[in-house]
Amino acid sequence: MRLPRGRAVRLSGAIAALALALTVAPGLPIVAVPASAAEPVRSTPSDAALAEAEATGERVEVVEERTEQDTVFANPDGNTFTLEKSIVPVRVKTANGDWTLPDATLTKRADGTVGPKAAAVEVSFSGGGSGADLVTIGETGRSVSLGWPGALPEPQLEGARAVYENVRPDVNLILTATTEGFRQVLEVETLEAAADPGLRTIAYGLDADGLTVRSAAVGSMEAVDGNGQVVFRSPSAQMWNSAGEAAGASGADAAKPTDGLSTQAAGSRPLSARSSAAAEGTDPVVVAPPQEGDPLSGPGAGDEAAVMDVAVDDSSVKVVPDVALIAKTTEAELPLYIDPSVELNESERTVLSSDGDVFYNFSGGTNGMSVGKCGSAVIGGVSYYCGNGYVNRMYFEFAPDKLKGKHILDATFSVTETWSFSCDARWVDLERTNNISSATKWPGPTKLDQMGDRHVSAGRGSLCSPSQPKAPINFNDYPEEPDENLTPTVKSFADGKFSRLTLMLMAKDEGDTVSWKRFDDDAVLSVSYVSKPATPTAYGLKAGASRVCSTSESSPSVITDPKPDLLATPETAVGGEAEGRLRVYFDVDVKNATTWSDAPQPTTGSLKPTSGYVSYSSTLKNFPAQTKDWDTPLLDGKLYRYHAYTHSLYNSDQSYLTTTPSPWCYFLVDSKAPQKPTVSSWTVYSECVSGGACSPGGAPGKPGTVLFGPGTGETSTNTGYRYKLSTDAAWSPWLSGATYRATITPSSSGTKLLHVQAKSAAYPLGGDEQIVRFLVSEGPKAIARWNFDEAEGEALDTSTSDPALRNNLTLSGAARTPNGRRGEIVKTAATETEPAVFGPDQGLWLEKSAYASTTKPVLETAASYTVSAWVRLDATGRNVTVAGQDGTYYSPFFLGYCETVKTWCLRLADADAASTSLDNQRVNATSPAQTKVWTHLTAVVDHDQNLMSLYVNGKLQNTDAITSNWSAPGGFQVGRVKYKGGYVDPFPGEIDEVAVWQAAKSLEEIATDAQLLDGPDGTGMPHLELVADLNPSGASGTSLKDTTSNYGASLALGAGASLNGESIVLDGTGGAESTGAQLVDPTGSFTVAVEALVDGAALVGKPDGYRAQILGQRTDTGSSWGLWFEKTGVDTTGHEVLDENGEPVVDEATGEPLSETWALGRWHFGRLTADGSGVSVQSDEAAVLGTEVQLVGAYDAQSDRISLFLVDRQGVPTAFTAAAGTGGLAVGKGWLSSAWSSQLPGRINSIRLWAGAVSNAQQKTTVVGD
Repeated sequence: MRLPRGRAVRLSGAIAALALALTVAPGLPIVAVPASAAEPVRSTPSDAALAEAEATGERVEVVEERTEQDTVFANPDGNTFTLEKSIVPVRVKTANGDWTLPDATLTKRADGTVGPKAAAVEVSFSGGGSGADLVTIGETGRSVSLGWPGALPEPQLEGARAVYENVRPDVNLILTATTEGFRQVLEVETLEAAADPGLRTIAYGLDADGLTVRSAAVGSMEAVDGNGQVVFRSPSAQMWNSAGEAAGASGADAAKPTDGLSTQAAGSRPLSARSSAAAEGTDPVVVAPPQEGDPLSGPGAGDEAAVMDVAVDDSSVKVVPDVALIAKTTEAELPLYIDPSVELNESERTVLSSDGDVFYNFSGGTNGMSVGKCGSAVIGGVSYYCGNGYVNRMYFEFAPDKLKGKHILDATFSVTETWSFSCDARWVDLERTNNISSATKWPGPTKLDQMGDRHVSAGRGSLCSPSQPKAPINFNDYPEEPDENLTPTVKSFADGKFSRLTLMLMAKDEGDTVSWKRFDDDAVLSVSYVSKPATPTAYGLKAGASRVCSTSESSPSVITDPKPDLLATPETAVGGEAEGRLRVYFDVDVKNATTWSDAPQPTTGSLKPTSGYVSYSSTLKNFPAQTKDWDTPLLDGKLYRYHAYTHSLYNSDQSYLTTTPSPWCYFLVDSKAPQKPTVSSWTVYSECVSGGACSPGGAPGKPGTVLFGPGTGETSTNTGYRYKLSTDAAWSPWLSGATYRATITPSSSGTKLLHVQAKSAAYPLGGDEQIVRFLVSEGPKAIARWNFDEAEGEALDTSTSDPALRNNLTLSGAARTPNGRRGEIVKTAATETEPAVFGPDQGLWLEKSAYASTTKPVLETAASYTVSAWVRLDATGRNVTVAGQDGTYYSPFFLGYCETVKTWCLRLADADAASTSLDNQRVNATSPAQTKVWTHLTAVVDHDQNLMSLYVNGKLQNTDAITSNWSAPGGFQVGRVKYKGGYVDPFPGEIDEVAVWQAAKSLEEIATDAQLLDGPDGTGMPHLELVADLNPSGASGTSLKDTTSNYGASLALGAGASLNGESIVLDGTGGAESTGAQLVDPTGSFTVAVEALVDGAALVGKPDGYRAQILGQRTDTGSSWGLWFEKTGVDTTGHEVLDENGEPVVDEATGEPLSETWALGRWHFGRLTADGSGVSVQSDEAAVLGTEVQLVGAYDAQSDRISLFLVDRQGVPTAFTAAAGTGGLAVGKGWLSSAWSSQLPGRINSIRLWAGAVSNAQQKTTVVGD
């Protein structure tokens, strides 16, 4: 702790920011550069705001960046920005899209409902009448409605309150609007009403649109979307009486008043606002404002309270009041209050009291809420009494959303002090803690680190001399005190090293009543920042319409021009695009003998742009690509290498942040090598015009020809050519001739690149590479597609909008289920006035002999065709069929599961006869079929090539020759197949997204189909379906069930694992396993997300290389995939040991605080193996232990790559070979060498898994959340 200091010794905010910027973490280098006289091009709202701020010397808001709680300013330095992140809404949008101040005052609306004037969410209260629509809260097309079991009178409006009188005899229902939701209480006014049997269980009607409501910890509730993200939440349902008021009125010493009255007499008893000073014979002196908070928001001073049980099902919320509290409440202790409340899940705040009271998402009101000990103290001979000695702590929790992609230069936390116990300053601490929730109780989460402290007194106004009005208390790092860590902590938070930033206000001396203070709920986290740069993309040497980059020194690209054009596109980390001010630094080295050294720079230097910067382009949806003309000639015959860095400018362009470079591109300069060949005389396809449009031609699988010839000015004779398309893995063989007409056959539609290289007698390995672009038209569209997303009736063929051309499916015994493979989708598109409406995709559920069929044939089976479907097989033990089409006796094709080989299979019937074979034309999958997981199947019957193929999850399994061909004239069948004149092999489970093409689709087209692109926001990203949401909030016992996704996953906890109502607690000796089958198909694309806390102290004794698995998928002998922490060393700096109240533990012998060492290491996603040889991708920086961290792993089956995400993608996607799982999900341990090991000490707060892989950090945020 430091002594009070004055302004003279304090660095200004700007100077402090600069001082910090010069000492940032070594992972992101900062370099000073000469000033540039050139004026940068301003092209974005952020740029325009910077220009105005620089010109006026005043900061300017970037209005386009506004949200309800976030405000962004451009700073006068012309480089940096400031984000002010408020804990409560500071503005809200009106119906016409304008911003206005929040106002919870209730008004009557034209539709008869009642609602707040301006709130961050849509809230409507009943105007009276039927109780079915008591209250509705909604956001972005999703809503939750609660109904009252009875009629409602017209409410009496009192500011933000709607009072429904006598909904039961002597029971009033009171709804209070807030700017973030609503509070709801029943006010029970008489003992007769309290004894009403109708209050023993209160059943509120429940209707959720686009959300699932579930029970959570300690009587709380959560409303989650289709991906398990919490949209609305309620605190613990509680009831309380008015014992505090009764005690105050009777003068009882046991009360806990908060009015802060005093008398002259030593040892005076407390007086409440209702107390009579005359009865004591003394005149009270008011030393504090009256009651804290809203008396209807929770128990007050001396009130008796109880948490109530809450049961949630699909149609009701049942609240069970505490019978014991009702029985003990006297008439003097009425009214009795019974809630719950519901609010938006944007940010969280709470006040915890040592006497057990919790003020979750408290409102500051007029007077604020208190921090410190509310007891008694003698000041100047006068005894002042606040309360019975309870201690309060205040918490604010921030999400990382707007901080992502930012490099933090400085951070300040500010909150208004509204009152202090005395005019004498006292220390108040700001601490970082672990996360809070509506169920958090005293002593609160573990303290992690001190952010700062302040020696202040404010709020007493003219009672002090000089006056001490209410004032914001600012916490900002003081350079002379190394224990103040707010800025580096916020920087780590922005980098995604932990999932939430939770800050606690507490009195430094919690035994000192004079340290008692009150604060408002207006906390603001203010950060100055610049965009965090990311490694450039699209790097390489220009080659025709594209670029080349050989990352192998032994096989460099060959160029003939000694003045090449180098390409790279600067990038920011995700979230930093809007404020990015970037350049690219191009670095070229030359090799002399065995030594690399810098090549001479071009005349304009190695930067592009050479002055100024480039900004994000909303048209390009990226930063503009940069081309560097290396006009200083490179030496002929020399080997060179090149890579690029992104620079992010700040400090008036005097300094910049830089990145790790792009990979080296190796190239050999040889002016005598064959030049770029000409590509001309196209048939079917045509070259795109340079800088212009492309004319589509051909189709996937349709061949075209093109002529290769010598480059312009070529002096030697070419002896051959080779080529490849951008979709090809390898070059064609060398094709002899001075010119050559080649046949190209693109396998998919869209823009393609044709790479061509020539060789000569002197250069048999080839010369300069030419690249041209051409556009392939779309291939045949699906002739039938069924999504099964209708409310009822037939399954519509969505391949056409013409009813006459549709082949609708009639359902027989089959039912739709809300577990469709597309996950959460847009049900109704957004309009100018209404948001999009979201809901779950539907699939087709089949059991017993259920099926779906058309009345007429869909396919001409004598021609080539393709059939695909997403399936979720419920059980094996017999043959089952996904699809077929009726002949007289047989279906021509049988796509399904074959019991004899225990895997997926495609079989063709030799003939449509009374008896025929299904084994002569047959293809089996290469891995066993997985049950109870989503799998994509595709059958391709190519009569032109006489080849049949089976694909699983977009991967080719096998092919076989076709030996017969016949036409089936009957209906298309889903879930059964025709065999020997009857129907057999009904499918048990779920089928979705069935599609049929009258063409043989290519491997690339099938891979694209398996990605299930175009997610719910229409961005072309993959659809993801949540298949497991294992949330321990509110859970107890030895098992944890998924109550959200409808897939029924559950965990069985073994030794060493337990549930504490909020987390799975792991002691490092055991763990948990999922019961039943695995949850995702490990050979298909999937995503896994966890929030976990790893105990760093418990891992110190483990050897370096120890891998503590958070969760993973078992195989018979090891791991299919997993997320884990790998220890690499020990942090010897020491971490403070804290007791259960969060206080330092002191060594009795020395009197010094105890400290402990923690493990060091990194996060990994990949395959856990006993010897560490499994492929994984690791976090960019060391893992932060002892706090909650969100980790996301994804496997993309189409690219065979795995990715790890914190806030952003870590490293680069890594090649990975999928392995089929055979066991359940392992939590907190790993199955290695046929035994359990890799146990994890710590906690797991949530586990979610999806079918489908998140494609980038933006989709990770949309689907998984921050």
